[in-house]
Amino acid sequence: MNIDPQLLAFAKSMRHNATDAEALMWQVLRAKRFMGLKFRRQHVIKPYIVDFYCHEIGLVIELDGSQHGMDDVIEYDAERTKFLEALGLTVVRYWNNDVLGRTDMVLEDLWEVCGGLKVN
Repeated sequence: MNIDPQLLAFAKSMRHNATDAEALMWQVLRAKRFMGLKFRRQHVIKPYIVDFYCHEIGLVIELDGSQHGMDDVIEYDAERTKFLEALGLTVVRYWNNDVLGRTDMVLEDLWEVCGGLKVN
């Protein structure tokens, strides 16, 4: 697979500059800690970089900050989700403040999503 080296470099820099919500979620997901699933962070799915990706069940997890509530970003996110879903992937989105403040609720929802995808 031929991936733009600049995109890979940007993904790597994003891994080193994670938001607090991304850092918390990575502690839960890394090293097959969550349901025995292998997740990658800041993974390139050309032309995008997704926050977290599990190839085994075709799941993309996006963590959104407040900027994702603005009209132009909502539109961009919708196009991005449509593109990823056209590849057969499932996309779930969580707000950063929910990941940080309502972690149990986010993880319960994620557990249900992953459980449903593992069965298929």
